[in-house]
Amino acid sequence: MTDAANERRPAGELEASVLAALCAATEPRTAAEVRAAIPQELARTTVATLLARLHDKGAVGRTPGRRGFLYFAVEDAHSLTAQRMHRELDQDDDRSTVLARFVKGLSPSDEAELKRLLEGGSR
Repeated sequence: MTDAANERRPAGELEASVLAALCAATEPRTAAEVRAAIPQELARTTVATLLARLHDKGAVGRTPGRRGFLYFAVEDAHSLTAQRMHRELDQDDDRSTVLARFVKGLSPSDEAELKRLLEGGSR
């Protein structure tokens, strides 16, 4: 959570929290149950909006419950981060330059991991 009311949270922090709560659950959860399981103090409507957005992105599934929907994770937080990275890359016309600058900013260990993955390593 942020210290000041006017500070913004890092992109995707709340979605990652909601998704982590769903991944940890053994069965589908209501929005209220998800709200109770995350560390941030959020309004019920905020959690419902986050769940709806995650559903629209395909990261969360839902099934009708007694009062509203029951939600479950379809993708994990790592998949959401990868999707955000792809969206950012897709917004620039010069993919080669963007990728080159991204790679230039990698730590030696991240660069080695990326090479390993590109050479057929899996994760």
